[in-house]
Amino acid sequence: EVQLVESGGGSVQAGGSLTLSCTGSGFTFDHSDMGWYRQAPRNRCELVSSISGGGKIYYLPSVKGRFTISQDIPKNRVYLQMNSLKPEDTAVYICVALPAGFVPVSAPCRGLREVSWGQGTQVNVSS
Repeated sequence: EVQLVESGGGSVQAGGSLTLSCTGSGFTFDHSDMGWYRQAPRNRCELVSSISGGGKIYYLPSVKGRFTISQDIPKNRVYLQMNSLKPEDTAVYICVALPAGFVPVSAPCRGLREVSWGQGTQVNVSS
């Protein structure tokens, strides 16, 4: 059974930083793409960032230059370093494990059978 456990959410003021981490189990980490979605209105999830087993990285344009994704394959862990946070970054952030090469930039939250979803962690950014 695939399990993804996130940690690191919280509340910060605009301009602050947070680091999210996600530990996975029950699948081959380096044969999957890992990523972070965040929940938008109407239960739609937008892809914030993803990283492949080979290190190919995607960033949502609005977070490029502020967020950094990284992974530690031996530890089955993926991280999202978030700097210069803005109030519009406020959301539930959900760690996902994706089939290699299948990285939709938008998806119904927890609505894709091919994707394994964590429970989510809340990030609140105040102005």
